Amino acid sequence: MFYQSESAEDRELLKNMEVIEQLEGFVGDAVKNILVDPNTCWQPSDFLPDMTQADAFDQVRLLRERAAGIPSEVITSLIGNMITEEALPTYQTFFNMVKGINEEGSMVTERGWGKWSRAWTAEENRHGDLLNKYLYLSGRADMKQVEITIQKLIGSGFDPKSGRDPYQAMIYTSFQERATKVSHVNTGKLADKAGDPVLSKICKTIAGDEARHEKAYKSFMSKIFEIDPDGAIAAFEKMMRKQIAMPAILMDTNTSPDGLFARFSAITQKIGIYTTWDYANIIQHLVDSWKVEALTGLKDTSARAQDYLCQLADRYKRIAERIKAPEEISLAWLPY
Repeated sequence: MFYQSESAEDRELLKNMEVIEQLEGFVGDAVKNILVDPNTCWQPSDFLPDMTQADAFDQVRLLRERAAGIPSEVITSLIGNMITEEALPTYQTFFNMVKGINEEGSMVTERGWGKWSRAWTAEENRHGDLLNKYLYLSGRADMKQVEITIQKLIGSGFDPKSGRDPYQAMIYTSFQERATKVSHVNTGKLADKAGDPVLSKICKTIAGDEARHEKAYKSFMSKIFEIDPDGAIAAFEKMMRKQIAMPAILMDTNTSPDGLFARFSAITQKIGIYTTWDYANIIQHLVDSWKVEALTGLKDTSARAQDYLCQLADRYKRIAERIKAPEEISLAWLPY
């Protein structure tokens, strides 16, 4: 419970939490309308060799032949994407710590936010499973080092810099679902170009999930903008001033350019899987989706936040124009 002696920040958090609780029914509907029944949605086994069949090893051989032609840079980026997906326990924990999401502390609650948290996690869980098995069968990854990195990432935790503020959490997830979609789509394009249409389909299918999840989180935030435009735009500004922290940033304690995350990020930038241009475009997309520029009747501080947000994408585009990818990048997680 909050008392008058609590800070302005605490009072703001209480207000945000109350708005979030108003969305229980809307979020419950999203579970039914946006997520997919486990009995009908795709599963990892749909894309992998069927080990129950007599020709299973022939199927594995074909997978390995296709994967052999994929450039090492693309494989490294794919591994980094997979490691990010495998840290799912951390992301669900983060979501359930947000104020107003699971105040009763029940992991089997039938309330809207609790049902969303579980069903969203269940859909996301397939992504890491599928990419992990593909990479294992391909022979292109040093799986022992990959597994060590996954364990380190989950063990290190995750700080999206949103505190327990539900508004900032919805902005973060809206941004990250779109960023992940972009990354998987671009990886799929490179896989197709390299002669592996199956991996291309895998990446594009995962991206389809991310697109649905992005749609949901953006719709949650749209409702918040309708109910509390001043609070919503203040949270949007806060998150963007802190910059969006990538989910896998703690995969390695080495934060130098030789660290795993730095090398992974440099590769995605260099080969066009996820770049500063993408970051800028996502900002613009969210500004447009939430009709930030059209908001009226805002408080003075909110109006200043509006000006900042409406100009932010162009600022990042100017930064993107000046960024030059390094000529040489030391690859990671490869067996040779």
